[in-house]
Amino acid sequence: MLDTMKGLRRTHYCAKVPQEEGSEVVVCGFADRVRDIGNLLFINLRDRTGLLQLAFNDNTDKEIFEKARTVRAEDVLLARGVIRPRESINPKLPTGLIEVDVKELRILAAAETTPFEVTNSDKVRDELKLKYRYLDLRNPRLQNNIITRHRIAKVVRDYFYENDFLEIETPMMMRSTPEGARDYLVPSRVHPGKFYALPQSPQIYKQLLMIAGYDRYIQLARCFRDEDLRADRQPEFTQIDLEMSFVDVEDILVMAEGMVQRLFKEILDIDIPLPLPRMTFADAMNKYGSDKPDTRFDMQIQDITDTVKDIDFVVFKSAVENGGSVRAIVAKGGAETYTRKEIDKLVEHAKGIGAKGLAYIRWADEPNCSFKKFLGEGDLDRILSAVGAEKGDLVLICADRNKVVLNTLGAIRLICGKRLGLVKEGYNFLWITEMPFFEQDDETGEWVAAHHPFTMPLEECIEFLDSDPAKVRAKAFDLVLNGTELSSGSMRITDPALQKKMFESLGMTDEEIDAKFGFLVDAYRYASPPHGGMGIGLDRLAMIICGADSLRDVVAFPKVQNASELMSACPAEVDEKQLEELYIKTVAPEE
Repeated sequence: MLDTMKGLRRTHYCAKVPQEEGSEVVVCGFADRVRDIGNLLFINLRDRTGLLQLAFNDNTDKEIFEKARTVRAEDVLLARGVIRPRESINPKLPTGLIEVDVKELRILAAAETTPFEVTNSDKVRDELKLKYRYLDLRNPRLQNNIITRHRIAKVVRDYFYENDFLEIETPMMMRSTPEGARDYLVPSRVHPGKFYALPQSPQIYKQLLMIAGYDRYIQLARCFRDEDLRADRQPEFTQIDLEMSFVDVEDILVMAEGMVQRLFKEILDIDIPLPLPRMTFADAMNKYGSDKPDTRFDMQIQDITDTVKDIDFVVFKSAVENGGSVRAIVAKGGAETYTRKEIDKLVEHAKGIGAKGLAYIRWADEPNCSFKKFLGEGDLDRILSAVGAEKGDLVLICADRNKVVLNTLGAIRLICGKRLGLVKEGYNFLWITEMPFFEQDDETGEWVAAHHPFTMPLEECIEFLDSDPAKVRAKAFDLVLNGTELSSGSMRITDPALQKKMFESLGMTDEEIDAKFGFLVDAYRYASPPHGGMGIGLDRLAMIICGADSLRDVVAFPKVQNASELMSACPAEVDEKQLEELYIKTVAPEE
């Protein structure tokens, strides 16, 4: 029969016991490792704070010693004993100078043989770890990540509370409104045939809170989006969601910067200098080929259209004649690493993005140019001079429509930067401002909204809403950290007439506006203060701070790529009776 805790309660966590010899402690946790060396036996006890060595001696208490011999890895233990110095010091542990001379041992729960060794679960395949996630979460590395995430949330809350923000919960079941991704729908039993949607964000509700006069709102909000997953995306995630009244863009950026500075100081003891750098969307795309550039290394994209426009090379000529451009990046020192075979891999990658290929100049002993036969006298030297290439460098060139060129070179830049070890350690924040208000659909050529329909255009761009959508920029901004988008935000439209014009410019009829947003349009009729806000991805922020490669490492119970959770095997079928109550009938998908 297993022991109980009756009469004893934990006095200390394992890594927080007093260091003074003779102190009596009661500690609890999991048996991490058992070492039996004859008449001596040691158990490493593990809890969320770390390890503590428990010591047993056959000569001093035979009954406790024999009980300790029955302990297996992952058994749940309670031990009462006295602190004493360790004979074999372990400098790697906070408790490496001491151990507990155990006077009483209780086995509170016995573990069967686990499917993998908990402290070595990093070497186990993901599918097995996720099936037994509750075991993997005992791993000290994952526990540290989850605890760090908790600390991040606390710092964030404390910061915004001190700046007069109110934490207000918004509904988890709401009306389905178009916000850019598929909704997760919840059927209503009492309203047959009607559905709630899980919130993609609290966007509409937080704007209504501004109209209601709450002026500074904060919420660590759960959000849901039915999108394809990747390493930095889960179907459900947590957003540091905020909204402010009587402000403009500058006020929101400054408030967010204060949070970033406070957070990195308290969690990592790193000083983040303010203000954070800023770059317009147009500059980010032209220099880095990305709206979330990793600025920890240089290798900027250079426009060499004017330099090569007279070269009789059909790839270049065709791009220029069709309104595109010819651009290049220089991989400093890349000629040695990138052999012809390696360059071919980059070319295939570029084609996968949508480019027709890549031209290159590999300058090892002598410049080797893939389009040499099309060059006239002095052309090669002019190109090398224009891009600042030197012996040992690799020049990669793309010619096509601007969108294709920038996206291609932006992706190739990241590959080369990592391969050549150019990415520096540290945390590079960057604000991306003046986002485009519309984006053009590649297939239809139509202009569609790049943001939710409440985003405010820059005042000087309003006149182009109908006549020239390409010129319209938004009062919208993103916060980027080391090439990862942490947040997006904007000022909101508060003028009912402008809001109606915005809906119309998106092709919505009066009936559609009323059906989807009628309650919000009505609210604005009763006056709204100017307001704006943003949402910062708590999961992504925790992932970067913890140095993790995936959101799975900072989320307690994550989903895998097909949006299922392996541990509980969800999603799963439900009883027919439940479906009947919801007036739902499932239909097999067509072959």
